Amino acid sequence: MILTSNCAFASKVEYTRPKSLDFPLTEPFKLPKPDFEIINSGIDLIVDYSEYGEFQNIDTDKYLYKIKDFKGLQKAVGAGIYPYELGVLKEPGYDIKKSNGLLNIGHWDSLELNDSQASFYIWAKSLESNGVKSFFTARVLENSGNIKHAVKAYYATLVHFPKAFCWGRDLSFVWYVAPAAIDHIKRLCRDYPSLGIELIDEYIDIKNGDDTDATNDIITVNPGRLVKVDENKARTKLSDLDIIETRGNGEVQLVKFSNGDWQIQVDGKPYFIQGVTYNPTRIGLGPHNDPKFFSSWMFSDVNNNGIIDAPYETWVDNNKNGKQDNNEPAVGDFQLLKDMGVNTIRFVIPNDPQDKYDPSLIDKELLRDMYNDYGIRAVMTDYLGAYTLGSSADWATGTDYRNEDQKKKMKEVVRQKVTDLKDEPFILMWVLGNENNLTIDYNGVNASRTNAANYPIEFAKFLNEVAEMIHEIDGNHPVAIGNMGTGLMEYYNEHTPAIDIFGINSYPGKEGFGEMWDNVKRYYDRPILLIEYGCDAYDQKFGINEEAQYVYHKGNIRDIIFNQAGGSFSGNAIGGIIFEYLDEWWKDTSGNPEDLHQNNPQFPMSFPDGFSHEEWLGIVGQGSGKNSPFERRLRKTYYLYKDIWGY
Repeated sequence: MILTSNCAFASKVEYTRPKSLDFPLTEPFKLPKPDFEIINSGIDLIVDYSEYGEFQNIDTDKYLYKIKDFKGLQKAVGAGIYPYELGVLKEPGYDIKKSNGLLNIGHWDSLELNDSQASFYIWAKSLESNGVKSFFTARVLENSGNIKHAVKAYYATLVHFPKAFCWGRDLSFVWYVAPAAIDHIKRLCRDYPSLGIELIDEYIDIKNGDDTDATNDIITVNPGRLVKVDENKARTKLSDLDIIETRGNGEVQLVKFSNGDWQIQVDGKPYFIQGVTYNPTRIGLGPHNDPKFFSSWMFSDVNNNGIIDAPYETWVDNNKNGKQDNNEPAVGDFQLLKDMGVNTIRFVIPNDPQDKYDPSLIDKELLRDMYNDYGIRAVMTDYLGAYTLGSSADWATGTDYRNEDQKKKMKEVVRQKVTDLKDEPFILMWVLGNENNLTIDYNGVNASRTNAANYPIEFAKFLNEVAEMIHEIDGNHPVAIGNMGTGLMEYYNEHTPAIDIFGINSYPGKEGFGEMWDNVKRYYDRPILLIEYGCDAYDQKFGINEEAQYVYHKGNIRDIIFNQAGGSFSGNAIGGIIFEYLDEWWKDTSGNPEDLHQNNPQFPMSFPDGFSHEEWLGIVGQGSGKNSPFERRLRKTYYLYKDIWGY
């Protein structure tokens, strides 16, 4: 029996919170006052490139823009923008910075300067390749508050250098700047509608771009065009639109409106997923020493009082003194999640050590209480061979989606799980896989331990086979892929018609998800659920950095909200699931003990310091760890979502 006697009192508890959160979230930004003035800023914000040159072979991999009026184009774009980068030499501030010795620094190092004007001059006259120079000049301009000039510089990158790239950290990947330039233009036009412009008809398709060989990449280009728009244009009312497609005929459905927007509906009502990955791991435990790792939290009763620990007995250490004071009563994670506005959690449906499904590893009564008393549903994940879970494949070679025995084993496990859980009220959807398409190697070994990327057709066909089986068993809940980014999207489009939702794990940076929304709409028209997104709360330079985590999350959730149905953008976002609710202390890869909160930089990521600190991804911490699994420290990002989602 689960005792919940603390919950009624818990709902009255107030938590100490940051005093200032800069809201409202989706309001337009006002153009900032620039850090410095650009005297020669060009003729106009929208440069008519057809007036100064010729576009050749648009929509092919032979695209080229050929300048015919060189001086005219220089005059139009202004100082620092190709082909007038050296126009900065005539800017009044240039000689001042030069005479003070402020330009004697490398262009990459200048990105760390607090002097954006000097960085602008340094980048504009650097010897970097033209495309990379153009993009990072635009980046410096944006950071300096010169938004209009930044848009022009980003667009110049797209027009002149759509195939330019630079190498990622340790030469581990090729990074193309033009798709990033598109992302930045669209975001700036969205955030600053007073610019009165938008980018339309742009298109860059990069085939074979997932490896480190740039010579085999085929890049199709259409630079599109910047056009004037009415900043006060009215949003589309979904109630005025017809529904042209419905996926599913049960309790949970995906509907597509006549304008192409997607929405998830539960019992006929819109449902926007406000989610977190929930795996409140007790410090000292991890998958290597806890055979019930994915579900231990459902049964843990450390103090033997008959109450499940994490859901019902956690308390918030408001004053951060490492002990439970009289004014810090037990509140429980379920209540903290409800207060935050969470309506969905994601967790993995565990297998037993023999990779079979054991229903006793799921506490259905607990999850029913989570739904009935707290209004929280579950996105149920089966890894479908990721990390060899479910396939029992050899760890070194990974799951092989050509192997009939492995596929039969994985499919049977999924069948048992869906059959057992399909009628539970807390189920929202099924997710198949977790980054199975991943091709990045860590220490020379493929991180997902699968061969999905090597045999994408076989993987996609197997996904579809399993999704069809789920639909036959359970007509009430949709099926999603659990993918890393948009990789293998073209194979899914051809071979997985039974998949309802494109679930994506993505960690692109603080500005949001860029062209992902439009690319999915173009290549694999499914609603998008961000199954994982987030940022760690540790910075290699500064230590614990809640502010940086907050800023990163704010940019991400802002982008998700803007791209939901009925907005002004792609309209295919159905929500997001934060990774993650609580710091997990077992993730260090250097062999350090699980009872220490490690701060080693582990993987290169688009996080504030350039690395992921895997044990710091929670929006809630566990303090010093001595009070685990009970102590909670709510980070600033928790309150960000409480203000956006909370009741």
